[in-house]
Amino acid sequence: MTDQQYARYRESAEADYAQNIAAAGVMPLPEAREKAREDYRQLLPDGLASAGHHLWTAYDADDEVGMVWLHLDEKSDGTHAFGYDFEVRPDLRRKGYGRMIMQAVERICRERGVRSIGLSVFGNNLGARALYEEMGFEVTRVQMRKLL
Repeated sequence: MTDQQYARYRESAEADYAQNIAAAGVMPLPEAREKAREDYRQLLPDGLASAGHHLWTAYDADDEVGMVWLHLDEKSDGTHAFGYDFEVRPDLRRKGYGRMIMQAVERICRERGVRSIGLSVFGNNLGARALYEEMGFEVTRVQMRKLL
């Protein structure tokens, strides 16, 4: 990802993240916006140069089709990865790009000796959940709520 691509990504990412938090019912939108700002500030304090974080743009030939944000973390049993963001351009969804991007991430992780890849997905994102399950991801935690 270039600096220009990062600036464009960052411009919309916090707003999208806040909308997803609110849509999932985690908290109202004003608080979700503040949480999104704070999460991005803490996780990417130096933008693309933030230690351990890797942001890539995915291409089909010269066409930008999506992006992925991966964090690599050294633990006592080896390197583990966490996918903070993964996106396919809206007009290209359901055309196999998501699967190809995830396969590329897995390849990169294997080359770097990564033991596992974790990610979070909002419960209302059924398409992403289905893709991750098809690719072998397992549920490790479930958070639930009931509206009153």
